[in-house]
Amino acid sequence: MNQPLPACRSCNSTGLISILNLGRTPLANGLLTAEKLSAEEATYPLELVFCKHCTLIQITETVPPEQLFSEYFYRSSFSDTMLRHARELSAKLVAERGLDRDSLVIEVASNDGYLLQYYQAENVVVLGIEPAQNIARIAQEKGIPTISEFFGAETAAKLRAEGKRADVIHANNVLAHVADLNGFISGLGMLLKDNGVAVIEAPYVKDLIDRSEFDTIYHEHLCYFSLTALNTLFARHGMVIQDVERLEIHGGTLRIYVGKDGHASNSATQSAAVEQLLQEESEWGVGGWEFYSGFGAKVEFLRSELVSLLRRLKGDANRIAVYGASAKGSTLLNYFGVGRETLDFVVDRSIIKQGHYTPGTHLPIYSPEKLLEAMPQYTLLLTWNFAAEVLEQQAEYRRRGGKFIIPVPQVRIV
Repeated sequence: MNQPLPACRSCNSTGLISILNLGRTPLANGLLTAEKLSAEEATYPLELVFCKHCTLIQITETVPPEQLFSEYFYRSSFSDTMLRHARELSAKLVAERGLDRDSLVIEVASNDGYLLQYYQAENVVVLGIEPAQNIARIAQEKGIPTISEFFGAETAAKLRAEGKRADVIHANNVLAHVADLNGFISGLGMLLKDNGVAVIEAPYVKDLIDRSEFDTIYHEHLCYFSLTALNTLFARHGMVIQDVERLEIHGGTLRIYVGKDGHASNSATQSAAVEQLLQEESEWGVGGWEFYSGFGAKVEFLRSELVSLLRRLKGDANRIAVYGASAKGSTLLNYFGVGRETLDFVVDRSIIKQGHYTPGTHLPIYSPEKLLEAMPQYTLLLTWNFAAEVLEQQAEYRRRGGKFIIPVPQVRIV
């Protein structure tokens, strides 16, 4: 049963302040088969709130993780950008930390092995932890040891009892999905070697606000992090953020490097980059309501701009397709109220999404080849965070006159 949020997921404080209410929406990755189109579709409240005590931004509803992740439609390996990102990150860690066949790298929410495969190619021992059974099986078939469990203190204690301690733990785009933040961080500390490092990537809340990236908000994403909120969270568990990088991937991401505070082989001090970003956050008002207060108005302006454009184009008898059966696309279409009256179909590279229908809007999903077959005049790019990759892949569609509409951070046609 889904539960409304009584208190902050990090510090347990009450008095959370509403930033944006997106109403009731279906689960963003709840793709439908043709047989389920006539059945009533479940929807859940989607409201973004602010904790004035620890600065964490979060949503109020917790849908059980078993309902969201036991069977999953997202595969990282279908994105060339994600594969390149993973290859570069693994090479960096192997070189910097001297990883070899005596090292252990664990990834939490390891998906289909898109990252661990690069460590394995360097003869580093790997272990994936992936709760989605269908995705875990794909990794296992590729020869990547993977257990299908939700990660937390209990799983960490079991692995530690088996003698597993990690030199590196990766947690890419998973911390935002975790309801029990404190249990998750406790598990990382338990499983990490004393001189090990946890490398964690999560969407950066300032980019979300500045760029009107409201479509990043959906039921899987429970939290939206600043470095300030992360610093407080990890310090509570005797861990220190040693370094931080800001990345452009996914519309703006923080990558943090976390070690055990006070261990002789770890620096107890934080890097200049950490200190600088914490100071910057203080200056732009990370702890105050004022910074977040205008977000709703930005989203409403974006809705007005995009809906007006789509209606005008449709009124001129243009066919409009969609690229990307993404979770963020589901949030955008359902909140903006755009569906089959305006859009003709969706294309996506993921073969496990093809043949399904989008949640709420019930648009059929095809392979990208459908764009060249049907040649719609316009295609709404809902995976705008991979715009450069998609535009390159769709060079022939564009050469023939097809145009893409990019909706975020501002509406534009390319």
